[in-house]
Amino acid sequence: MASPESSPRKAVGFVSHIPSGFLHFSSVSKGVARVLASTQITLSPKDSAFTITGSSWKPDLDSGSFSDDPRSDEPNLSDSFSHLESLVTGGHKPNVAHSTQLLYDLCKANRLKKAIRVIELMVSSGIIPDASAYTYLVNQLCKRGNVGYAMQLVEKMEDHGYPSNTVTYNALVRGLCMLGSLNQSLQFVERLMQKGLAPNAFTYSFLLEAAYKERGTDEAVKLLDEIIVKGGEPNLVSYNVLLTGFCKEGRTDDAMALFRELPAKGFKANVVSYNILLRCLCCDGRWEEANSLLAEMDGGDRAPSVVTYNILINSLAFHGRTEQALQVLKEMSKGNHQFRVTATSYNPVIARLCKEGKVDLVVKCLDEMIYRRCKPNEGTYNAIGSLCEHNSKVQEAFYIIQSLSNKQKCCTHDFYKSVITSLCRKGNTFAAFQLLYEMTRCGFDPDAHTYSALIRGLCLEGMFTGAMEVLSIMEESENCKPTVDNFNAMILGLCKIRRTDLAMEVFEMMVEKKRMPNETTYAILVEGIAHEDELELAKEVLDELRLRKVIGQNAVDRIVMQFNLD
Repeated sequence: MASPESSPRKAVGFVSHIPSGFLHFSSVSKGVARVLASTQITLSPKDSAFTITGSSWKPDLDSGSFSDDPRSDEPNLSDSFSHLESLVTGGHKPNVAHSTQLLYDLCKANRLKKAIRVIELMVSSGIIPDASAYTYLVNQLCKRGNVGYAMQLVEKMEDHGYPSNTVTYNALVRGLCMLGSLNQSLQFVERLMQKGLAPNAFTYSFLLEAAYKERGTDEAVKLLDEIIVKGGEPNLVSYNVLLTGFCKEGRTDDAMALFRELPAKGFKANVVSYNILLRCLCCDGRWEEANSLLAEMDGGDRAPSVVTYNILINSLAFHGRTEQALQVLKEMSKGNHQFRVTATSYNPVIARLCKEGKVDLVVKCLDEMIYRRCKPNEGTYNAIGSLCEHNSKVQEAFYIIQSLSNKQKCCTHDFYKSVITSLCRKGNTFAAFQLLYEMTRCGFDPDAHTYSALIRGLCLEGMFTGAMEVLSIMEESENCKPTVDNFNAMILGLCKIRRTDLAMEVFEMMVEKKRMPNETTYAILVEGIAHEDELELAKEVLDELRLRKVIGQNAVDRIVMQFNLD
């Protein structure tokens, strides 16, 4: 296979080889033709149950085909949906509570098209959908980028006499803002005002956040001035958004000036306002000003929160002031506040100590952490992994990991697998390989899941040749041949960088080695085609795969909604 790091990019990948009658081609890369040819293989029920979860272009394969299927209740959801549909089509009125719960369950399972259908069935049977459930569905659609579907749903509901409220419309405004469509959002709000709906402080906050992200904080300030001139009444949240904008642009002094103007504007800063400024000052190393600000946080709405303490710990550790950071950690559980300390609070300190190679202090800090019943998490393992940056400290890093495994009294194999997966997920694949070497010397036998994590990690860091080498090593192994999931990880990595042509080559290799493609494989490839903006082709391939019954309706619905393939 050609290396993606070095090979020239052909037009739009394998798509450039596909004539208009795609079902009849057998051109250079064999691409889609080979995909469709492979569908003559019958999929097992287990394989066909898998889909890639999530509706943004970052499918979480850890919660899909790379682990046990978390959606074991899908058959029950399908049965419940079929029952509701047969009831309504038979002229019966369904139970409101049951229908509403089904709506929530379908949303949580990311089966939004069916959730929309539930609303339609309820309306057609004369049932008034619960307002909060209806708004929840609109919100879920917008969060997943399906704003068009959400707007169509709202229009349909209004046509049937179900007026929407400001909360529902705010979900649409937020969805448009998340898509980077500030102009569209502003026009939409104007139309709402013409209909007699008044925007509230949350509406303004969404618009202001979109404004500073798209056009800069100065433009967001102008927008707020316009809102006020037109009679809008922003609240403190709106000003906190502007504070965040200034801080993200590195304009600490401007942020501080606005902060001090809040009382004159009729607002009293709360703990969120203080935390925004505190993070900015600490990042800049302006410790005296940070201390003065802390002194003002004397109770009420501006009393320090656990976020305040974590800001201090993170900043102090980042600047190498680990002793002071540890002192703040101790203070967290003293006095009137007594916040529960978690790994999130310890991790920055551990990371800094590891970066400095201070193994004894790392061990001491971890012992204190365990003593305080703080369970290590992904951040902890990645912090320890940074010890591997010191060539002489790799064994010490492994001994620390080994000690954590013993102290937590868990299965060593599962613990090591979790550590490798955590490192790879955060792009620390070099440390993962170094620790894996030490682990294997102590009897750890990597399984297919571990290899998938390594492949994903290498792809994440752009090392596709290395990822292919992992597959080759597995092929030569007697104990752990590459599985469908390992090939899927490689295919996904290539599709994410718009190299679907190379993903097709991996697919061909997979079929040649008699690894049965599953629904996840086909879904990744269709998303890869769509991700290259070849939406018509993606739709045709998806329709053909559905007709051949190698990809289920749930996956079809999700991909159709994700890329607007209707």
